[in-house]
Amino acid sequence: MKLLIDDANVQEIRRLCDLYPIDGVTTNPSILAKTGRDPKEVLTEIRGIIGPGKLLFAQAIPLDAEGMVRDARAIVKLLGEGTVVKVPSIPEGFKAIRMLREEGILSCGTVVYTPLQAYLAAKAGADYVAPYVNRIDNMGFDGVGVVEQIQDILTLHQLDTQVLAASFKNSQQVLTLCAYGIGSATCAPAVIDAFVKNPAIDGAVGDFIRDFAGLAGEGKTMADLLG
Repeated sequence: MKLLIDDANVQEIRRLCDLYPIDGVTTNPSILAKTGRDPKEVLTEIRGIIGPGKLLFAQAIPLDAEGMVRDARAIVKLLGEGTVVKVPSIPEGFKAIRMLREEGILSCGTVVYTPLQAYLAAKAGADYVAPYVNRIDNMGFDGVGVVEQIQDILTLHQLDTQVLAASFKNSQQVLTLCAYGIGSATCAPAVIDAFVKNPAIDGAVGDFIRDFAGLAGEGKTMADLLG
């Protein structure tokens, strides 16, 4: 499963990329607005942090297909290889996805709440579809279950589209979908940190440090003893 950061805070992105095996970054207009900065500067800085070729998602703004395609061309021109343009999974969006496919521009059908939205985006040629797990939960449905159903539909009909699950509230949701075999997940920094935020882990590491200090002396490491 690919793991992406769902954020535009460049300090957090730099920290997470330094620590974890991150495959890319996803943004949307709301995430960019939270930075209070020029979107061009933020996206360019993110591209510089993650490097060329790694996945970077940015969203087209217009609601008409032609406008979406114009935005997509500008986004890819700025951010280069590995850029995926997010397009709302609405009728004009499906049209835009077909047009982008013809131009060789990677696309993601976003704002996915139902399996049929995902099916139509995939059928139109989207490289990714992004269902919103927690937002689906908040509507009274089973977000994880919907994503699993989407994965089943894509597999059954042999559609060459990868699920990019988004909008997680906890690491358990990510774990369930990772075990199910979805292709990718994008998570907020706090959710990614929670993958290994566990008192048992911290306790075991602390025990190892204390035991070694009792054997070799406070602050000593293997390099000190073996060098």
